[in-house]
Amino acid sequence: MKSFEKIIPDTSIIIEGILSEKLGTEWKAETVIIHQAVLSELEHQANQGRSIGYLGLDEIKLLREKADKGGFVLDFKGKKPNITEIKYASLGEIDSSIRELAYDENATLITGDKIQHRVAEARGVKVEYLKPRETGGKTLKIESFFDPTTMSVHLKEGVLPFAKKGFPGNWQFAQLADKIIDQDTVQEIAREIIEEAKKRKDSYIEIERTGSTIVQLGTFRIVMTRPPLADGWEITAVRPVKKLTLEEYNLSEKLIERIEKQAEGILVAGAPGMGKTTFAAAVAVFYAEKGKIVKTIEAPRDLVLPDSVTQYAISHGDPQEIHDILLLTRPDYTLFDEMRNTKDFLLFADLRLAGIGLAGVIHATNPIDAIQRFVGRIELGVIPHVIDTVIFIKNGQVAKVLSLEMTVKVPSGMTEADLARPVVVVTDFETKKMEYEIYSYGEETVVVPVTEERQYDPTKLLAARQIEQEMKNYVGKAKVKVLANNKAEVYIPTEDIPRIIGKQGKNIEKIEKQLGFNIDIKELDEFKSPQSSEEKQGITYKVEETKNAIILRIADEYAGTPAEVYVDGHFLFTSTVSKKGDIKIHKKSKLGQTLVDDLRNQRKLEIRA
Repeated sequence: MKSFEKIIPDTSIIIEGILSEKLGTEWKAETVIIHQAVLSELEHQANQGRSIGYLGLDEIKLLREKADKGGFVLDFKGKKPNITEIKYASLGEIDSSIRELAYDENATLITGDKIQHRVAEARGVKVEYLKPRETGGKTLKIESFFDPTTMSVHLKEGVLPFAKKGFPGNWQFAQLADKIIDQDTVQEIAREIIEEAKKRKDSYIEIERTGSTIVQLGTFRIVMTRPPLADGWEITAVRPVKKLTLEEYNLSEKLIERIEKQAEGILVAGAPGMGKTTFAAAVAVFYAEKGKIVKTIEAPRDLVLPDSVTQYAISHGDPQEIHDILLLTRPDYTLFDEMRNTKDFLLFADLRLAGIGLAGVIHATNPIDAIQRFVGRIELGVIPHVIDTVIFIKNGQVAKVLSLEMTVKVPSGMTEADLARPVVVVTDFETKKMEYEIYSYGEETVVVPVTEERQYDPTKLLAARQIEQEMKNYVGKAKVKVLANNKAEVYIPTEDIPRIIGKQGKNIEKIEKQLGFNIDIKELDEFKSPQSSEEKQGITYKVEETKNAIILRIADEYAGTPAEVYVDGHFLFTSTVSKKGDIKIHKKSKLGQTLVDDLRNQRKLEIRA
């Protein structure tokens, strides 16, 4: 057992909590002196609500209890620091005072700070350096609440402990114990988390504020809140329950090609707990395996990624620093998880305009909301240059994909040509069907849904039939789309167009007066008729089952065609037929499990295209 006459611990070793363990087991000391500056600094940290302040004060309490049992004499000496010295503690003011006390008392300084150790040696002070403890591999109390299906654990003083169990989109609350958790238990768990985070290489205290602490402990993302921010001590721990590859999402070849070769401004959107981060991690791994340089921007760093991917914590820097680093290191792709405030959105936009490929994770209850969160933060005309693809995740699967494009046109529902303006057109990526238009209207930027019902409601279809009958008095074949109450597009054979328009437009002007419509004449080859699910034809197919997938074999002629799959007449999903003429569904996906059950129960499967 190592013996000391006098020892003086500094703040670092007190916070580490090592000294109380060593005294009486490995070390023996006659006197332990704590500088008043250490006590004042810990008090200041605790008053600010920082966890390290509470940890340090708890360690001094343990030292007092050991001293009272007769193990050694505990004394407090030194000058109490003023507010300036406490404020500039990080610059070495308090460390300097502790060294001076150790020198004057001819005591041994105990520190866990390498700089303090070197300066003390240079000053001629007796010093012992203790390395921070490595993790012992013990099971933490917070980990004991988890099982393989637990997504998150929720602990709050005065409340029964609960957990979310299951998978994204399919989970339920489960009570973990019959006994209410008291404040001391929650504080003890919080202390253990902080201590472990300071020891482990794979753990970080990401954010420390007056009423909250956010810790990344291995794969656990832990948020701890306390009064005055919260009405009581609370701990929420979240852990990914599933790690998927991009292949397991059953994406169409078209979308995979978009992600791999073209998409450089991706938004991964979805409601909380729907699996956005899991998908984003799969995208990052996909890029990394393709030999791309991939980096992430996170707060906290909770993505489980290969070592080749560098993860930056924006909470430990600022947007300008991240901006400079990424431009200088030139990554091929960067994953931004998660974008929460205006600074995050502006950084995302700036990096995209600088040419960096980005995938951003964002909370949104439906796909268009992800785009709307950029409206007002950046200029309308810039949005398509910042975002080109929105991938919406629901229940752990890709539920919708949108693409964006800027064009100049008359917005849907407007009739006058002089109302043409720049419009951001948002379309369904798979079907190319226009779903929304974003444009400036007066001083406002509006997001307007454009649906088939709006374009082809019964009144317009009736008007189109009447116009079509009238036009057949002039041409053998005609198709009509009514765009508004007094505007229509008429599609006729190319050879008939000059005759219908007439010299100086006299013929078409006459027809317009008869019908009461403004008519745009277009070539019949350009006409595309809206087709409802009921109008689509059922097509033949064969089912093949492999070890990992269900394959629906369809004729090659349907390659690239959107197809709808129905079970017993009920819609199941939409997918684009691959170049090989098939639709592949991975068995491990939720959709694949549903399809396997349907086939085994001999339900009627129908494919319409």
